[in-house]
Amino acid sequence: MKKKITLKDILILQAVIAIYTLSTVMAKLASGHPTLSLNFFLFYGAELVILAIYALLWQQMIKKFELSIAYTNRAMALLWSLIWAAVIFHDKITLKNIIGVALVITGTIIVNGGQQKEELYDEA
Repeated sequence: MKKKITLKDILILQAVIAIYTLSTVMAKLASGHPTLSLNFFLFYGAELVILAIYALLWQQMIKKFELSIAYTNRAMALLWSLIWAAVIFHDKITLKNIIGVALVITGTIIVNGGQQKEELYDEA
């Protein structure tokens, strides 16, 4: 059994997921440049570096978390993608986007909360 998960652990997991979503930002930035141009290769290279860093960090996360919890939290990538879309690309955020992300967040909180309840029952 994995050790008890704290709020700090969840925040670190979210940071790792945010790093992962930055790879899609680099991909979008690369797509805005002609193929085989210097800027295309710079952004594409940055995407690969971010994915390599993410892969190393993700391995550490799945050591810490039950696999089902870690993958459920990956759904939070939708929130991070929405944030990057608004902040970096000035995309319009719709009510449907907000409702969808709110459902994902609710589901993630339920799964994370359920894990803590299971740990309490296991200790009793």
